[in-house]
Amino acid sequence: MESVALNVLGLPMDVCCESPLTGYYRDGLCRTDTEDQGRHIVCCEMTEDFLAFSKAAGNDLSTPMPMYQFPGLVPGDHWCLCALRWVEALEQNKAPKIFLKKTHRKILQFVTLDVLKKYALDL
Repeated sequence: MESVALNVLGLPMDVCCESPLTGYYRDGLCRTDTEDQGRHIVCCEMTEDFLAFSKAAGNDLSTPMPMYQFPGLVPGDHWCLCALRWVEALEQNKAPKIFLKKTHRKILQFVTLDVLKKYALDL
């Protein structure tokens, strides 16, 4: 794992969200390593439209799962989303807005910075 996770702008990443606690490591950061097969690297702001899309695609993020200390997400929550799920949502015109300063630079393996900027909440 990197000693300092960098965002898509090449700067140290900001925390995505601590309530609910997000990230592959549940430390609030959208950082990754080789164990994170889902690449939870895109810091997004949830929308009703995206949550419905994700549920229909087989990943229900809105239903609480107390056994995993997961409260369920609601529109407005911030969450470290899997890279390929965000790209899939993008292709279906359902992609939620993102935070560039909180999104890991490895997303650039899947989509250009210019595309990400169109969805940025923090430009």
